[in-house]
Amino acid sequence: MTPEIDHLIERYARRTVDIDPNLYSLFKPVNLCMYQERHRVLFDLFSRHGLTDPSNVRLLEVGAGSGNNLLEFLRMGFRPQHLSGVELLADRVSVAKSLLPYSLKFTQGDASIHNVTPSSLDIVYQSLVFSSILDDSFQLKLAQRMWNWLRPGGAILWYDFTYNNPYNQDVRGVPLSRIAALFPSARIDHRRVTLAPPLSRALCRFHPSLYTVFNYFTFLRTHLLCWIEKP
Repeated sequence: MTPEIDHLIERYARRTVDIDPNLYSLFKPVNLCMYQERHRVLFDLFSRHGLTDPSNVRLLEVGAGSGNNLLEFLRMGFRPQHLSGVELLADRVSVAKSLLPYSLKFTQGDASIHNVTPSSLDIVYQSLVFSSILDDSFQLKLAQRMWNWLRPGGAILWYDFTYNNPYNQDVRGVPLSRIAALFPSARIDHRRVTLAPPLSRALCRFHPSLYTVFNYFTFLRTHLLCWIEKP
């Protein structure tokens, strides 16, 4: 393994110590608000780029975790035989394989060396992966790998935060300028989403409707949802 992969494993291990297992539960109003907003914008992006029937769309998720995002794609109408995921951590792979259909290919390993036929995918999805990679050269290597997998007209689907977290040195925000540098020939359609989590958690303790009120102000949103299209 490369040094950055070793560091990634160490950082993820630190992150899971003493974490509330229900921290991201949709039974918490703040998480449900974030989830609904993100999916509403996601469907708008799909529609804008002509994706109205996902049944034959070939999608791979990088850093697929425990498979929750792939479950969501199944609910949207993607077919399991056209979906796949690659995840670094063995415990997450075990959970994913217990949840996902057998025909959905889920692999443990380093995505930067994952074996995928060039130009074979319609969408490569990453959610909160690049903000966990602190090595610029490894970010670039993974981005180039993902780009190589896409067919012309395909897209990287990207969800990640843009600001540094002063309380967590194991992550780093990825601004739009960095995304453009990672994919210099891409056409990028982006939306700013997700009310800043510390603020949204505080607001939703009073009433979930405050999420919508404060989310009206774009500058309070901390994440980007992007359609990064390959010409």
